[in-house]
Amino acid sequence: QVQLVESGGGLVQPGGSLRLSCAASGFTLKFHAIGWFRQAPGKEREGVSCISGNDGSTYYADSVKGRFTISRDNDKNMVYLEMNALEPEDTAVYYCATRPDYNGSYDYVKMYTSEYNYWGQGTQVTVSS
Repeated sequence: QVQLVESGGGLVQPGGSLRLSCAASGFTLKFHAIGWFRQAPGKEREGVSCISGNDGSTYYADSVKGRFTISRDNDKNMVYLEMNALEPEDTAVYYCATRPDYNGSYDYVKMYTSEYNYWGQGTQVTVSS
């Protein structure tokens, strides 16, 4: 069955870095998009970044553009989120999720949670001094 398992969260000081990993199983990464979402206390879950398993196209929310980098390794069925210059506002539970790959350019992607079929359990990221 489809399974997504996140790891790599933790406590980091402002300005620091973390790398999140998402281990995917039960489906072929090549035909899917993998997205990273986050949810802070009292806030709605929001899309942070996603990547095409087919051609590696990427999308980033404006709030993380230039600081976060998403990547994938199809041979290992892994997706990563490198997070740099972390800010307290990045504190949240981070989830990876999957859906069939988007049609068209990733420049116009909208990351709706309802369109993602399978989710991991989440990993906590806390940015604090």
